[in-house]
Amino acid sequence: MKITVFCGARHGAAPVYQQAAVELGRFFAEQQIELVFGGGHVGLMGTIADAVLDAGGRAHGVIPEYLQSKELAHDSLTALEVVPDMHARKARMAELADAFVALPGGIGTLEELFEVWTWGQLGHHAKPVVLYNVNGFYDPLLAFVERMQDEAFLKPEHVEMLQVVDTPETLLKVLQAYQAPSAKWS
Repeated sequence: MKITVFCGARHGAAPVYQQAAVELGRFFAEQQIELVFGGGHVGLMGTIADAVLDAGGRAHGVIPEYLQSKELAHDSLTALEVVPDMHARKARMAELADAFVALPGGIGTLEELFEVWTWGQLGHHAKPVVLYNVNGFYDPLLAFVERMQDEAFLKPEHVEMLQVVDTPETLLKVLQAYQAPSAKWS
């Protein structure tokens, strides 16, 4: 299994975010799950990749040329693909993924999350999309998603597509049980 993880290029204010990235990375290695990620050595990206590699696992990075040239690329990965731009990066990460997980992060993390969630809603893939809700980080976003549903901008089955977990073990259970909805956005 290959899981694409979206996460911050920063560590965040609380140590719990780094701890969660380390724990998830070690779990991936133990379960022989290959990490697919943005290819950087900074922030939570670098933390989860290091944890996977330190535990004997596989980490596959996909990074745009301009970020590699700024020396942000992780230099110890199992595989590193350099692509022309962010669009190619996201498309390649989606192609490689069996599932998508969003750890805490900034606007880039949210953009990637919403894109793959939208692709699932439109039927471009039937892969799980999961929020890894460390320390309640995504609680305000989940409240907003509920508001979108309450205001009839989002169907309940599309809300349910976005799985929410806070432990590696729960993540694995959710991935194994996931069934994409049959009804799309119509």
